[in-house]
Amino acid sequence: MTQHRAVAELGILIYPGAQLAAVHGLTDLFAVAGRIAGEQANAQLPRLRVSHWRAGQGEAPMREFDSETGPAGQLVALLIPPSIAAFDDGLACPALMDWLRTLHAGGTVLGGVCVGSILLAESGLLDGRSATTHWTSAKGFAERYPAIKLNADKPIVDDGDLITTAGLMAWSELGLRLVDRLLGPSIATRTAQFLVIEHSDSASQCGSNFAPILGHGDKAILKVQHWLQGSGAVDVSLGAMAERAGLEERTFLRRFRAATGLKPTEYCQHLRVGKAREMLEFTNGTIDHIAWTVGYQDPSAFRATFKKITGMAPSDYRARFGVSPPAISRPQ
Repeated sequence: MTQHRAVAELGILIYPGAQLAAVHGLTDLFAVAGRIAGEQANAQLPRLRVSHWRAGQGEAPMREFDSETGPAGQLVALLIPPSIAAFDDGLACPALMDWLRTLHAGGTVLGGVCVGSILLAESGLLDGRSATTHWTSAKGFAERYPAIKLNADKPIVDDGDLITTAGLMAWSELGLRLVDRLLGPSIATRTAQFLVIEHSDSASQCGSNFAPILGHGDKAILKVQHWLQGSGAVDVSLGAMAERAGLEERTFLRRFRAATGLKPTEYCQHLRVGKAREMLEFTNGTIDHIAWTVGYQDPSAFRATFKKITGMAPSDYRARFGVSPPAISRPQ
């Protein structure tokens, strides 16, 4: 009997001035990944469906391209490509902002590249969250959006439900990050190899970066997940999570596990370790400081949890995957 594979739809937003090379490049990247996944004969891997959404003048975006026919479900993710032009305030029209907020509230992951990050900032969804943007926009971005924790030195900030990238060509890494989540790190690596593009091998060797399940349809639990992403799961308790969901603790525990596949404590551990991995890769902070930043008062407990989830000690992880500063040549 033929097993039917689930479908994961990935949307790409086209707006005035959007870099079409990124739009079509992402479309091709997902097609290659889908073909490689199809060769695995694994019914558990979803089939990737790609759609393009055209932002109109003062209207919510409309679907203008679909790689498949037939009724579509909710978008798993929406990617906002970069632009080679300066940001135009007119892009952030109320209809587009409402559309982005509605998608996010329903569990869609939003990813922005360069100007795409600015559009996410305009929507207010990044308030209180970490983000990055193109280095030429960093100063103005920080001044315009003081509520956002800007990390302009990082090429990508994966905050689970919101992903921002800094460079114009970073759309490829954003696309591979989604392939990693949906199809696994080995297929993401093979896709990068086929397209001859760079891709961090940390996911293939230590497991994918934490990718929370968001499309489960339980609004009370999704509200808590968004809150945990925003707070980094630092200084949170079961009681606080249940209160945020508006549920009794036992009911919250049952529904949280049913929706996410994890206990709340496990979920918070994965979220914290995911943020620690990013800091180990892109910053030079001490391991004890990173432990404290992601919510661990006891560095030894952090080290134990990190190794349990990734299979590596934090120091070994940094040695293998950390971005080293460029060597400075000295005159002879």
